[in-house]
Amino acid sequence: MTTALVVCPDCAAKNRVPTEKEHLQAKCGRCGASLQGAARTGVVIGLNDANFGGIVEQSPLPVMVDFYSPTCGPCKMVAPLVENIAASFAGRAVVCKLDTSTHQTLASRFQIRGVPTMLFFKDGQLVDQVVGAAGQPELERRLEQLL
Repeated sequence: MTTALVVCPDCAAKNRVPTEKEHLQAKCGRCGASLQGAARTGVVIGLNDANFGGIVEQSPLPVMVDFYSPTCGPCKMVAPLVENIAASFAGRAVVCKLDTSTHQTLASRFQIRGVPTMLFFKDGQLVDQVVGAAGQPELERRLEQLL
């Protein structure tokens, strides 16, 4: 039996969903929130100070984090690409975003000087980064290297 590991977007709990039961309504084992969107469409997970460690640092899957600001023009241009990547890597990688204007502690921790900045994590460790508005093929190539 093959399973997909799905991170709950509400509480960051890791849930195993059997692939042969994907047609059913999956719910988080910890908080009961629906995993339907996260499991099927590869939703971009919004990060904050409380859920960063549980989602990024404890993920068994590679993680790409988009550090952005809502007032940044290039960030707005990259946002649809990040959503496309989340959908195409569903079940193989976790794609997240973090608003640096409201979560300055995490931005400072990773020395984010400009946005957009993409950080790539594997086994909870920072392994790669891209600063500036990169194209989807470049971001996918870097994420593919972590699989």
